[in-house]
Amino acid sequence: MTDCSRRRFLQLTAATGGALALGDLINQVVGLTGRPHMATAGEPIKIGIIDPLSSPYKTSSIHDVHGANVAADLFNKKGGVLGRPVLILEADDASSPDTAVKAATKLIEEDRVDVLMGTFNGDCALAVSALAQQKNKLFMVTGAHLPELTGAACTAQTFVFMPNARMMAQAVAPHIARVYGTRWHMITAATLDGKTSAQAMLDAGKSQGVDFVGETVTPFGSTDFAPAFTDAKSKNPTAIILNLYGWDLVHALKAYTKLELAKEKIGVGGMIAGEQIGRPLGYANNAGVWGLIWDPKINTEGSRRFIQGVIDKYNHTPTSRCYLGYAAAIQILEAIQRTGSTDTAGLIKSLEGHEFDGLKVGPSSFRARDHQHIQDVLVGEAFGKELGLGHYKILATVAGDRLAGTVDQNTCRL
Repeated sequence: MTDCSRRRFLQLTAATGGALALGDLINQVVGLTGRPHMATAGEPIKIGIIDPLSSPYKTSSIHDVHGANVAADLFNKKGGVLGRPVLILEADDASSPDTAVKAATKLIEEDRVDVLMGTFNGDCALAVSALAQQKNKLFMVTGAHLPELTGAACTAQTFVFMPNARMMAQAVAPHIARVYGTRWHMITAATLDGKTSAQAMLDAGKSQGVDFVGETVTPFGSTDFAPAFTDAKSKNPTAIILNLYGWDLVHALKAYTKLELAKEKIGVGGMIAGEQIGRPLGYANNAGVWGLIWDPKINTEGSRRFIQGVIDKYNHTPTSRCYLGYAAAIQILEAIQRTGSTDTAGLIKSLEGHEFDGLKVGPSSFRARDHQHIQDVLVGEAFGKELGLGHYKILATVAGDRLAGTVDQNTCRL
């Protein structure tokens, strides 16, 4: 992975119209002018973040932790929250629900965290959500996209920062159909996340008149995708939809490029990708049309502040997973400030219906009836060369209220 240096980032954003000025102006944008007021001593506010740091999702999960740490630093440099320093405690769920519950239990009972956040695997998120309800702890889901988290399995204690699978699929499906045509074959990971993505893409594709000609299911953690693509190719699709993520998706896209399927006019794409996938691939191997949660070319004040914070701490430009960890942690900490305590009932009340800067062009809010973050979803086309800042040309920004479903479709009962 090659990361942009701070200087390189400034050069690139200048070229794309999103330049940050040097010196004092950078500090003004970041909100760190003058000598920073460091957090006072005292019992810290503890946020426990759980992620699959040792699984096939590890390519991006550490970025969730990076984002949360940058958010904590931002508050600590201004004096902390309620006069107390902020501390991020990380735990590995290894993409296992049992491990996730053990990690969350330790964070709650031994480390005495005030709030839980994180997870990517849907089954891990469901397990931690149930525990958070039992222990009455706020849980902010950053990476899992199961609609059930804000549907049939919703709880008062759980908020979901990630767009759900239906939102992502509805945003991207029209663009895949427009670019590659409507004869699709799917390659799907044999996980709850893969099945959920496949169902969301199936529903969204059918609304675009897509003819689904087959599906190949691959084991979680696969490295050889040549047989899956060979199977898909035999169905004569115009596009192959990859219901994969993490290193599974990285290995699949490398196989797609190696087999030169683009020369045979077979496109590729899916519900979710981003810089966290593009960087391990490299420009030459990246391809397709994808749903994107966030992109470093978003030129808003909040987005620039976030980007600069990650560069200063980790010397790389942020990914979507970095964005999720940062922006979710910001909302947790601001809710604690508004509430004046870490009391779970107060935090729930503070977050429900709250409108905030989601670091995107459109507004963000937590829908009160199900705790889903309503937000823009981006659609990007991957390029095999450097394109301004990042790996994707933004094809569309789809407003969240167009994607989030109606009251009649809501199955959440808080």
